[in-house]
Amino acid sequence: MYKLNEKVNRKNTSSLKWDGMQPAFGSNELLPMWVADMDFSPPTPVIDAIKERVDHGVFGYTIANGKTAEAIIQWTAKRHGWEIQPEWILYSPGVVPSIGMAIQAFTDVGDKVLLQSPVYTPFFNMITNNMREVVNSPLKLVDGHYEIDFADFEEKLKSGVKLFLLCSPHNPGGRVWRKQELIKIAELCKQYGVKIAADEIHADVIFAPHTHLPLASIDPSYMDFVATFMAPSKTFNLAGLQASFMVVPNKELRKKLMAIQQMQGLTSLNTFGMIAMEAAYSHGEQWLEDCIAYIQENIDLIKKEIAHSLPDLEVMIPEGSYLVWIDCRKTGLNDEELREALLKKAKLAVNFGHSYGKGGEGFIRINPACHRSIVEEGLERLKIAFGN
Repeated sequence: MYKLNEKVNRKNTSSLKWDGMQPAFGSNELLPMWVADMDFSPPTPVIDAIKERVDHGVFGYTIANGKTAEAIIQWTAKRHGWEIQPEWILYSPGVVPSIGMAIQAFTDVGDKVLLQSPVYTPFFNMITNNMREVVNSPLKLVDGHYEIDFADFEEKLKSGVKLFLLCSPHNPGGRVWRKQELIKIAELCKQYGVKIAADEIHADVIFAPHTHLPLASIDPSYMDFVATFMAPSKTFNLAGLQASFMVVPNKELRKKLMAIQQMQGLTSLNTFGMIAMEAAYSHGEQWLEDCIAYIQENIDLIKKEIAHSLPDLEVMIPEGSYLVWIDCRKTGLNDEELREALLKKAKLAVNFGHSYGKGGEGFIRINPACHRSIVEEGLERLKIAFGN
């Protein structure tokens, strides 16, 4: 049993979450419950493997060897029931760079790329920064969770969309898409000749009784037009080591992505990222189970306290990911007033919903993957912001 209740001081470590609030919010004197990384140390075998490599003392060019692929293959088979082949795997410094590569590989300048808001902000940025057109099929809020508006989704596909960016599990809403939903997405995209880039970075953090299904694993035909992006970064808190991978079964799609990688010179992993990935996937499962249990307790506390003390807030309980999406619209505050209440009055740093696109207005996203005392203090600060 890992001890996840030990508080780690992350200040003055160049932590974006703790040391990077000044440019984002105007002050570093806030309680940080933003940014999707954890305040937990990774599994001990990961730290030990990195220390062993440091002790070796030479850090020349690195190649991802068969051990790296084998660790990924065993992990995806055990956790997700997906048998992948080593030749399907490409390496990338992160899922966001992978999304950028997919946009460049599968579309041309000016092409339409579809997303479903509210959704992870870099989806928008990567489309527009690559001079493609954002096409949005907003999710529907039904009984406190998001659903796909399939009539609108199909209409948008018909409009000439070339690529769909799928967020599965959904960030920020925490939906774990059901098999039938995923099948309907894939069948529509197949019908209209639309490729799919599936961001499945939160796939390993799933709360019972839900189960994550990699879209490409559901039907062999889906592997012809789906590229899947995964990483140990969210799962084991390794984002700063910049190591992720793409699973691309279709040879032609893989060749297109490899060509973009060659153009950008991004063809290998960071030495320590590769080592951490291997160690985490090989020896980190018990740590992950303990971590999920600890985060679940934090989420339960948030749900209980908000229901008891802040009836104007509604918590969207995540089925997957360690992020909590909170509906603040009943407070009557607009987005600027929400910022004022949380940042100036309560001194609490959160992610504000309007940055996730249409449907995110009036929401906030908080991160409970932290020591329980921070969650407790964060709840007190929410009461300062919204309490009567």
